[in-house]
Amino acid sequence: MNETSNGLINTITVGTSIKGDIQANGDFRMDGSLEGNITLTGKLVVGEHGHIVGNVVCQNANVIGIIDGNLSVKEFLTLYASSRVKGDIVANKLAIEPGAYFTGSCHMLDELSD
Repeated sequence: MNETSNGLINTITVGTSIKGDIQANGDFRMDGSLEGNITLTGKLVVGEHGHIVGNVVCQNANVIGIIDGNLSVKEFLTLYASSRVKGDIVANKLAIEPGAYFTGSCHMLDELSD
């Protein structure tokens, strides 16, 4: 994952659970669990053990773990083979690897109207 402009990446590690909403400037890596919404100005990476129960709003996202909620990604969303997403997706660009699980609706943003 790219570093933020201040050189730091927000990280929730394996074994950490949070209840509540998260708002952050920059990038974020979730390897633990979150019960709440997350809103970022940068990129979200949901690691293999990461699990979010809530809605996600971010610039870019790589999902390797689990999201139970809606995703709104302004640029590029990648769902890796191990990912499990239950919720609606709004994204500008979307890549889904074979084996990824997704249930919900998907709406692609119109680049000309953003």
